[in-house]
Amino acid sequence: MTATTDGSAGAVGPRAAAASTTNESRRGGAAASGTGGSAPPDASGLDEAAARAAERAAGHLLARQDPEGWWKGDLETNVTMDAEDLLLRQFLGILDADTTHAAALHIRREQREDGAWTTFYGGPGDLSATVEAYVALRLAGDPPEAPHMARASAWVRAAGGIASARVFTRIWLALFGWWRWEDLPELPPELLFLPKWFPLNIYDFGCWARQTIVPLTVVSAKRPVRPAPFPLDELHTDPDLPAPPRPLAPATGWDGLFQRLDKALHVYHRVAPRALRRTAMNQAARWIIERQENDGCWGGIQPPAVYSVIALHLLGYDLQHPVMRAGLASLDRFAVWREDGSRMIEACQSPVWDTCLATIALADAGLEPDHPALVKAVDWMLDEEITRTGDWAVRRPGLPPGGWAFEFHNDNYPDIDDTAEVLLAFRRVRHPDPARLEAAVARGARWTLGMQSRGGAWGAFDADNTSALPNKLPFCDFGEVIDPPSADVTAHVVEMLAFEGLAEDPRTRRGVEWLLAAQEPNGAWFGRWGVNHVYGTGSVVPALTAAGLPVSHPAIRRSVRWLGSVQNEDGGWGEDLRSYHDEEWVGRGASTASQTAWALLALLAAGERDSEPVRRGVAWLAETQREDGTWDEPYFTGTGFPWDFSINYHLYRLVFPLTALGRYVHGEPSPGKAR
Repeated sequence: MTATTDGSAGAVGPRAAAASTTNESRRGGAAASGTGGSAPPDASGLDEAAARAAERAAGHLLARQDPEGWWKGDLETNVTMDAEDLLLRQFLGILDADTTHAAALHIRREQREDGAWTTFYGGPGDLSATVEAYVALRLAGDPPEAPHMARASAWVRAAGGIASARVFTRIWLALFGWWRWEDLPELPPELLFLPKWFPLNIYDFGCWARQTIVPLTVVSAKRPVRPAPFPLDELHTDPDLPAPPRPLAPATGWDGLFQRLDKALHVYHRVAPRALRRTAMNQAARWIIERQENDGCWGGIQPPAVYSVIALHLLGYDLQHPVMRAGLASLDRFAVWREDGSRMIEACQSPVWDTCLATIALADAGLEPDHPALVKAVDWMLDEEITRTGDWAVRRPGLPPGGWAFEFHNDNYPDIDDTAEVLLAFRRVRHPDPARLEAAVARGARWTLGMQSRGGAWGAFDADNTSALPNKLPFCDFGEVIDPPSADVTAHVVEMLAFEGLAEDPRTRRGVEWLLAAQEPNGAWFGRWGVNHVYGTGSVVPALTAAGLPVSHPAIRRSVRWLGSVQNEDGGWGEDLRSYHDEEWVGRGASTASQTAWALLALLAAGERDSEPVRRGVAWLAETQREDGTWDEPYFTGTGFPWDFSINYHLYRLVFPLTALGRYVHGEPSPGKAR
């Protein structure tokens, strides 16, 4: 991997400054009327500035294309990825000094002044992230009495100590005897025996949780303990009572019911028939190996990969076994080495997503539809089509495959969002083999339509993955574990179907009706996979107008008013991740390039090109663009799990502003124009 060049990973000082900036935006940065701040240039001057900015951004983006045709920006999350990578290597006995040193450089750089680590730029300290970062630095040789370590351990104790950390953090500590397995929720491998119609079977979980839970059932059954290289007494509020007893919730509620079920499963762990348990673990191993991708990874994401490697190792697979060698090699490909020698682990890689968004951005910015860069991008995406059946077929048996995944390799889990955006990108390019392209589009559209959930909307990976029970389990405290339909994914599908000439299809209309019903009272839409209401609104409004709703429709007018009300005084838009659990943050935050672009995409689709909010937003993008054609964006505007797992897609700061500027300069794309 090459070092990143955008320098967005802040050190201690900039993180504190960013938090202050965000607080300023919250207190007074958003104008209720969408006015204030410096006035934009006159119309002709603004048009020229926008065109120049789009040209610079397009040039930068074109220069970043891989020779094979794809784009990929860094995918930045938080230091738990780096800490868990070191813990995995320590557990397997393969931790080396160079890797440890490089990871420690990155982890130290992310620490706040108060000693904590966050899960997003400028956010509050997070207990689990801080515990894991601290342990990783202890592995790197940082002594507990060092000032930065003493601040961290004091912060952990003040936040409740290890006992208050998330289950996943305590599982990692249990691997080394720093926490008792008996004090963790039980996860028996016999879970795999539950039929697909039974509550809490593995297909009731979202695909990311399912791929993580299956290997963890083996780990939970085996309860391994490696020798701890040092004690962690300084991370307990009371080292003599590291796991203080907690009263059970009332048995009449879900929490109390599942707590008592967990106690029963702990008893079962002691008496489980050996033959049955062995059969269950062997079935888990087969399930894991069958889902290993060609590149050695699992699901294209880091958590299932690390736990699958551990589970298989516990079942007797040595590190030289081809499955294990490929799995460990895949994890090495998640490493981003920076110019200062530090090493950041990506939780995932996003080449398909980045490539289709980059294609759309360049086409909307005026690149000729047969430009070699666009044709090459489409060639690469055509080769990435998934034509084999995956786990999605459990809910949709008999549906022919034909979708795209997010990552380089993830054939088991194509996703609906990527598929919709890939097809939208295809419609912007004049490909020299139209028959091949049309066949792929037909398969993708058919598969996407077949994945519609009962209510008329679409989730990301599965249809009708809406059971509320998985989120109630004591084990599932790490974020969203189901995959219900969302406004942003549904919007992208509706927009794609409109471009395919299916705006009046009954299935498309059901999607439109679902979106109209999902609008928030304030006029916005909730963003599941991006932050947050600005993203949801920026996704939905272009979809509704593409599907034929007039810009005078009441839902669209409400969204326009809401966007005007939350525009910042500087002309941009921003929304802090805290909006996922604090209504005061909804639509509020420091201006960012990607979120400003999302707001502009909605307003432009709503016919507001010549309005004051659009002019000020475009002016903000033009004025804040860097000389190299991109924008600074240290803030996290992507979402893995709302609030619990946040993402900074490093290409968002380029592709979305370019798309917005392109549509401002060249007009809105439409099904007729795209063809």
